[in-house]
Amino acid sequence: MIRTTMPRRLLAAVTGGVLVATAAGCSGDDPPDATPVAEQLAQAVASGDFAGVPLGGTSAADATAAVEAMVAGMGEATRTVTVADLARTDDESTREVTLDVGWDLDGSAAAPAPGTETPVATPTPSATPDTPDWSYQTTATLRVAEDTEAGWTVDWSPALLHPQLTDGATLDLSRTQAQRADIVGAGGEVIVTERPVYRVGIDKTRVDAAVAPDSAAALAEVVGVDPAGLAERVQGAGERAFVEAITLREADAAPLLDQIEAIEGAVAIDDTLALAPTREFARPILGTVGEATAELVEESGGRVVAGDIVGLSGLQAQYDAQLGGTPGLTVELVPPEPPADATSDPSAAPAEGAEEPEPAEPEVLFEREPVAGTPLATTLNVDLQSRAEGILADVAPPSAIVAIQPSTGAVLAAASGPGGEGYSTATLGQYAPGSTFKVVTSLALLRAGLSADSVVECTPAATVDGRAFENYSDYPSGAIGEITLREAVANSCNTAFINQNGVADQASLAQAAASLGLGAEHDTGAPSFLGAVPAEADGTAHAASMIGQGEVLASPLAMATVAASVAAGHTVAPTMVDPPAAAPESTLTADEASVLQDLMRAVVEEGSGEFLGDVPGDPVGAKTGTAEYGTESPPRTHAWMIATQGDLAVAVFVEDGESGSRTAGPLLEEFLGGTP
Repeated sequence: MIRTTMPRRLLAAVTGGVLVATAAGCSGDDPPDATPVAEQLAQAVASGDFAGVPLGGTSAADATAAVEAMVAGMGEATRTVTVADLARTDDESTREVTLDVGWDLDGSAAAPAPGTETPVATPTPSATPDTPDWSYQTTATLRVAEDTEAGWTVDWSPALLHPQLTDGATLDLSRTQAQRADIVGAGGEVIVTERPVYRVGIDKTRVDAAVAPDSAAALAEVVGVDPAGLAERVQGAGERAFVEAITLREADAAPLLDQIEAIEGAVAIDDTLALAPTREFARPILGTVGEATAELVEESGGRVVAGDIVGLSGLQAQYDAQLGGTPGLTVELVPPEPPADATSDPSAAPAEGAEEPEPAEPEVLFEREPVAGTPLATTLNVDLQSRAEGILADVAPPSAIVAIQPSTGAVLAAASGPGGEGYSTATLGQYAPGSTFKVVTSLALLRAGLSADSVVECTPAATVDGRAFENYSDYPSGAIGEITLREAVANSCNTAFINQNGVADQASLAQAAASLGLGAEHDTGAPSFLGAVPAEADGTAHAASMIGQGEVLASPLAMATVAASVAAGHTVAPTMVDPPAAAPESTLTADEASVLQDLMRAVVEEGSGEFLGDVPGDPVGAKTGTAEYGTESPPRTHAWMIATQGDLAVAVFVEDGESGSRTAGPLLEEFLGGTP
């Protein structure tokens, strides 16, 4: 945008009722209006392209090349230039143009690429189109030139770009990344902080170029990376490059340091990196940090530059702007190299004792100190998260343990087992919840008029639209026939619930699920799947929904939320980041929750969860779940179990298991058994 402010002395004025022209009046001898040339100049200084600007003292091509050289060290910084003033001087044939120059040094004035907007504001506001990072004024002289089309020429000088620039001088922008902030857990306990690491790689200044690829292959074998890939990168790097193979935690690197030192050109450089207590600790949720990829640099709109350490995944990426802070910026005026002595013979040797002239020191023109990032507060309890991960360490299939504090909705643990290969099974997994969903179905039946003591039919099989549904293989024969709803929940009778499919329709199931937090659209502060329960289904699809199959889906986080809502007596909105998002209004009443608590207690007192009866501490309520999936015969099964104990709600999940009580149950018992 070009903004021109004409000085008052160039405007017409009214005196004594007569319009009197100023010195720039309408005499035929007056020079033409200089405004178009001033605007052209502003555009040229902004773009660096002086084509079309009537210059005196140099050509447009030379001026363009000179500006390009002057700003080569400014990287991706951009500038805007507007005309602040156009003033007459004492010489009628000249005008003085004052330009406002503003620089966006970190790309913050540019709009982010679509889809890359961060939900968290940058800690310290930086440049905007109206408030640049660095601004100053510079001036130019315009001279009447009757032999030019514009009627004016512009005196060329490097000072058009900055008043202190001279021939050969340049501007240089340097950037200092801010201190990355910690991620903390419950009670402010530090989870992710700067921890010592070794950056291991090949320093090409320490090895002959012909040997470097062999050194790279040898190093790759020691640290466990692809030998061919590292050798190729080393061979293609510059002769003074350090080519990193891997970054290792201090403890992981210690036993390898001697082997690394023995390889020609291999080095292990001390450094720090934002890391959790262990490599595995909540890794799918917390994410990782590392050097910015080319894609991240491009998508950042200038906020991130090559070489920056940024969040690459998880919360580290989601909250990168908050954690990463605001980089420091310095613009220096780099003086030209000192000229050679023009009077001396270029071929003559320098006089004995003569010293080469020292180059002048760069001058700081602008400086902004880095602003450290702001810590991210999560709800994770370090002890509970560690315990959950330890319990799942030897579970081969994808698995998860999620623990929620019902009174607050805080997610205390969200552990995903190694079988998920880095995927957050705990928070993003989408699985049929099986019989754990009977807690939801029970709420729908209570709202339809049943009570815990209502009699329901637990038949050996139930047929809906030609499809037969049966109970699990070792269902107790003594619990077949007319039983109470409490007994049906305690023993997990499938047919008792399917036989009630005409009492509770699909819409009522979806409403009951929402009252328990399942399927809710709520911002937990981290990527989450809180379940899906279709509001419309009939026939066999609705019958399957009654026992948590069909099109019903849940994550372990979602089922822990169901248990938490039962324990809390209101709809719980889980949160993993503080401060939490506003929770939706509860649609679960205390009376309804009291009945559901009783039903879950019955599972432990007289049903499929009796093995939890001797867990120390507050009484445990639970619900087992087994969900068939796939096309194999017999079908494979997910193993589930949810539980409540005091102000704790837990969900345990194993993707492939024998049953809820036999596979998920022992993991739940171990987790609760260690709870203080």
